[in-house]
Formats: sequence, C-alpha cells, structure tokens
Amino acid sequence: QVPLVESGGGLVEPGGSLRLSCAASGSGLLYYTIGWFRHAPGKEREAISCISARDGSTYYEDSVKGRFTVSRDNAKNTVYLQMNSLKPEDTAVYYCNLAASYRSTWFSRHSWGQGTQVTVSS
Repeated sequence: QVPLVESGGGLVEPGGSLRLSCAASGSGLLYYTIGWFRHAPGKEREAISCISARDGSTYYEDSVKGRFTVSRDNAKNTVYLQMNSLKPEDTAVYYCNLAASYRSTWFSRHSWGQGTQVTVSS
C-alpha cells in the first residue's frame, strides 16, 4: 500500500475553482487505480472520480461530471482533481485512496488519510 497525502483544499466562492493533489511518498502510484472520495456533513462518503492504473480511463459521479477532471502525472507520482464551477453542495472533506469497483460502484478497502477540506461559500 502506497501512503497518500491530499492537499489543495480551501475556501472558495461558488463558481470558483480548486485543484486537489494526491501525492504518494513512493514511486508506485502509477500501478494503482486511484479514486477521489468526499465526505460531506450528514452524508455518507461517496466516490466522485477515479482514474484507472491500466489505461487511464476515468469515472465521474453524475453530480460532478462536466465540472471536475481527474488526471495523473506519473513523473510526479501525483493524481490531481481539477474542480471547476464549484457549488456549495461540493463542500466536504476530500480524500484520495486506492480504489476498486464492483459493477458501477467504487470503493476502497484501505485506510483513510486526513483528507483536505473544501468549503464553497459566498
């Protein structure tokens, strides 16, 4: 298991943008499918975007499709989540983790890190 650290969160107004980073301490991030998850107050943790380790294919939850973009920089051993047109309902703690899927449901069997807080408010 590769230790992952999330960063890039902050306070932004509705319609604004943020780019989150998921960095690995080692050099093996390219071997893993990485998912972005978020946990909003009063809601369950949900997968919002994933990028495959095999072919780079991506997944987006409907609520973020067209607004968020996941990408991978293997040279920097980092996965990014570009978030545009942010809405108040995007407010949550965002996590990255090794991810797997069963049918159309994404999940992680690994422990969660600290995450990074994203707050969208006027």
